[in-house]
This record gives sequence, C-alpha cells and structure tokens, in this order.
Amino acid sequence: MALLDRLPRHLFTQRGWGMLGAGAAALAAAHVMGRRDLLTLSVLLLVLPVVSLAGIRLVKPRFRVYREFNPSPVETSSPTTVRLAVARTGTASGRATMEERLPPRFGESPVFRFPSRSATGGTSRYEYHLRSAQRGQFRIGPVTAEFTDPFGLSLHRQAIDDGDTLTVTPAAVVLPLTGLAGARGNDGVTATRIRANPSDDDVMTREYRHGDPMRRVHWAATARHGALMVRQEESVTTPEATIVLDHRFMAFSGGSPPTLAGLTAQDGHSMVTSETFEWSVVAAMSISAHLAERNYGLRLLDTRGEPAFLHSPSSPDPEAEEYSGASGLQSIAESLAAIQLTGPHHQRRDARLREIVGREAPGPELFGSRHTSSQDAGPPSFDDQLMDKLSAHRMRGPLIAVLGRISPEEALALAPAAGYGTNAFAIVVVEKPAEYSVVLEALRQGGWRAVAVPPSVPVTAAWGQFDQDVELPAPTAEVRRGAGVAR
Repeated sequence: MALLDRLPRHLFTQRGWGMLGAGAAALAAAHVMGRRDLLTLSVLLLVLPVVSLAGIRLVKPRFRVYREFNPSPVETSSPTTVRLAVARTGTASGRATMEERLPPRFGESPVFRFPSRSATGGTSRYEYHLRSAQRGQFRIGPVTAEFTDPFGLSLHRQAIDDGDTLTVTPAAVVLPLTGLAGARGNDGVTATRIRANPSDDDVMTREYRHGDPMRRVHWAATARHGALMVRQEESVTTPEATIVLDHRFMAFSGGSPPTLAGLTAQDGHSMVTSETFEWSVVAAMSISAHLAERNYGLRLLDTRGEPAFLHSPSSPDPEAEEYSGASGLQSIAESLAAIQLTGPHHQRRDARLREIVGREAPGPELFGSRHTSSQDAGPPSFDDQLMDKLSAHRMRGPLIAVLGRISPEEALALAPAAGYGTNAFAIVVVEKPAEYSVVLEALRQGGWRAVAVPPSVPVTAAWGQFDQDVELPAPTAEVRRGAGVAR
C-alpha cells in the first residue's frame, strides 16, 4: 500500500495501479510457466486501465459553475460569502471530487463532493467564507473537478470554469467632525435663491399654489400682477469638494530598494505600493466617505490634474472625475481597490524588484507610463493643468490634498491652489515628518492647513489636527496659475 501511495495520482486510482501491477505479475508468470490462460488474463488486466484512461479523457463530464460573492465588492477585514452552484450539463453520471482554487492568502482551498447530499434538480450548492486584510483584486477559482471512470480505475482532473474576480476595497475609518465645511456648515448644505428674471418683485416670488401658507404671500407683487403671489422657495444646492490624490512612484517609494514595500505579490498579480501609500489610500477613502455622508459632491484628481483613477485597473470608469451619492462613493471604493503607484522609477530599482518577485519587473502598463530614469514623459505635477481644473470650480467647496514626499519647489507651486477652495487641507504622508517643516511652511504661506504625519499615526488623529488652533499666515500673493515646479 505504501508503494501505491508513491505512484502518481493524476493517472490511475489505487485500484487501477493495483490492476496494472497484477497484470504485470501475471505476464511474468505466463512467460515463466508458459500458460496461455495467464497471458490472456495479464493482457486483460493491463489493457482495461489503459482503455478506461483513454475513455475518460475522450468522453469527460461537462459542468456549469455559477459563483456569487455577498457582499461584492467587500471591504478589507470584512467577510464575504461565496456561493457556488455546480450543475452537470452532459448525460454522464458518477461522483467527482471538486476543489475551489484560492490564492494562498485565503488559506486552504475548500474541497467538496459532487453531487452533494442536498442536490436538487441536478444542481449542487456550496458555500464558504473569505476574508482579506489587504485591498486588491483576487482571482477566486477556477473549480477543478477530479472524476473517475465507471470502474474506478483511472483519474482525470480538469478546470470546469474560469474563476471570478473578487474586489477588496479599502475600509473607511470614521473621521471626527472638523471646521472643513466653512460657510456651508457641518451638514454641507447651503441655500441659494433662484433668480428667474431681472424684475426685483419677481426675483423671489411665484404664483400662489394650493397649500402655500398665507404668511408667505408677497402683497407688493400681488398688487402688481393682479394675482396672488408668494415668496419664492429657497433651493438647496449640493456642496462640492475636491480631493487631490498623489500616487507618484517617487513620492511614496522612499528608502533603499531592499526595504521597499513597493512590489507586493498579490497571489497571481502584483501591485506597486508602499506603507505610506497604503496609508494615503485609506485616508482618501475615509475622507471621501466623511464628505459623502454630508451630501458633498466629490471630485478626485491626481497631482497633474488628470482623473485620479485613470490608471487604476479596478476603476469602473477610469476617466471619471466627479462622484456623488452612494453610487459615487461605491465607485471611489472600487477604484481605490487596486490603485497603485505610477510614474518614473530608477532602472537599478527595477533589478531589485525583479529579485523580490523572481520574475520580470512590471511593464509600462503597470506603472501607467514609460520607464524613464529622469523624468516622466507626461505633464509635470502641480502645474497649469491642475490649476486649470481647480480654477474651473473656484470656491465651490473645500480642497483636500493627500500627498507623499514633495520638494519645497513643488510645495511652492501647489501653495497658491489654496485660493481656489473655501478651505484647503493638505496631509503629507512621510516616514520622517520633522524633515518637512520647510514644505509645510510653504503650503501654510499659501493658505493651506498642512500637516505631515508618518504612516504609524492613525488617519483619525491626522484629520483631527486640522481643528487645532494653528495660526495660519495670510497668503503672500494672489492666486496665480501656471506656477510650475522649478527645474
């Protein structure tokens, strides 16, 4: 029996290997003893497993698999239930052992028997649970089926579906209330009056409608029009907020190549990230949820003024900039699920990344740009394109920037952008915040409330610093456009 356990299991069962062994023994005995009946028996014992193996590969059962995640997508560290329904589509019968292939991070792959005891209508249903502490997109499946021939002699294993992608989004943390809303109030609502025509009497009036309270009757307009007029209702406008999300490779890839957390294998694909960038992703998700709960319309840009999720492989609409309501927040969460660092990187660092993952470093499609060692081929950060985007929504709400490492020159270029928002907040996520006092001072001179935090500080603590009594100097210059980075 120990010898049978060492034989390959993907061809024959123990019964099949035993029959082949008995056939070989009978063939040897027939040769020694000269018995034709033993020769016939040995041929039968040897041929039957081989014929069954050929038959199971030519006429193999067919299955159809339905897979559902609930919820989908799922937040990090939250469980999702996977429901499988497997149905046989052919006329073949028999039992099969099935396995749902999972990435290693999810633990041991579940194994189940087909058909199940509770099978109804030829369909077997199964259920199990998954949980991931890391955001990303993960391939769940395929289901592999291992079945035997009717005699139980040979085995065949095959994938019966292509698998499905599970999207794990970053979980938002609850942020404390701040004075972020400014004149709009903490609920994010402001009232404006609709001006229908230039007449002073008509600016705030309309015809009386059944049910309007008499206290709202505008008697002067009533006398002028000869009809009962009431004061016009105030309309509530949706406030807006702009979030600038930095995802430049060089802004978050600090440290020597061996300590770079940048290329994290994600069980089948890789995602370029770092500890500081993961912090900024959670911060962006939390700020978006904080504002969406207060009825803010959101606009997300990168440091060049392009859509923030233009290079995110998980984004439902990569070219979208504006989001609103629950569906908009869900789209932001999905876009942040697999967002990664983009832009230029050093060639020597590529060699180290290849050593980390044991294969070729990510190509241009992973970084979202061409490989360069000096500067990116696209427009520079914090330049005209970003300023044009911000000026188009001037004073429509707060401006929040979640940044990585920026130079003093870049800070000077970004500083005047504070004039485009009712309030301006900047979070600089770096390993050594004490080294960025010059950067923070440049931003504060432009009107930003700016803080520098390490990734060890909770997002809630960083957000709460904006309500501390920090005296901000008045801007030293008018808001200017085209303040490019010094070269």
